[in-house]
Amino acid sequence: MFNPEVWQITEVEISIRLVIALVLGGAIGLERELGSHHAGFRTHILVCLGSALIVLLSIYGFSQFANEPNVRMDPARLAAQVISGIGFLGAGTILRTGKIVSGLTTAASLWVSAAIGLAVGAGFYFAAILSTALVLISLFALSKMEKLLTRRKTPQELLLKMVEGPGHLSGILNKLASTGVEVKKIDIDNLELKTSDELVSDYIQLRLTVKFKKSSSFQDVLEELSLINYIISVKTDFIASSTLKKKKRREKNKDSEIDTTSSL
Repeated sequence: MFNPEVWQITEVEISIRLVIALVLGGAIGLERELGSHHAGFRTHILVCLGSALIVLLSIYGFSQFANEPNVRMDPARLAAQVISGIGFLGAGTILRTGKIVSGLTTAASLWVSAAIGLAVGAGFYFAAILSTALVLISLFALSKMEKLLTRRKTPQELLLKMVEGPGHLSGILNKLASTGVEVKKIDIDNLELKTSDELVSDYIQLRLTVKFKKSSSFQDVLEELSLINYIISVKTDFIASSTLKKKKRREKNKDSEIDTTSSL
């Protein structure tokens, strides 16, 4: 039997659901934004808000036809299209560089944001809020736990460009050993780069497969390597680090300041 009250909703209730979807999607997106991921604050808000709106439209948008003969309402049909359609947006956040695949967590966060938006739009506030809390716990707390548990087991890569010279390689290996890093594999390539004086100098590129043996991080390793003056650049897992360049600029600025003050 047709019950018209089931297919009716007030404007206040619509506003509440959309605002809740905005807040919950923004909470997840903020975590992604702080981590400088491809899909951040605004993207997650739009996904969650759009999903909630589609559910509202699916349930209440066609209520005028509910009492028509030969009409059967199916509120889940539009919601099902959201679940499949969000996959195209998530695929855009996944990048592959060599053997490294990144963006999977962000793609999953977009998918779960859509699911949370669907729950809010359907009026399942408790499930949506609890799911958001669990997602944030997974992204914040469990990510740190995952790094602590897998850092020692998973080999990482360091890509170094340096000036070729006697004792340079052994100096780098000793520095890595002092920071608790075990070098599993070394690949050396010869490079020819032009210096500022337009002279061709000999450089080598080191691709080091390393493994942590004790509590240390890539940041600790970069700080130690920044003290070596014959290293030009460092990349970790093919992601360039500007730490060395910044520190060397600061050192040059300090040296220039000392020279000017001494001359005065």
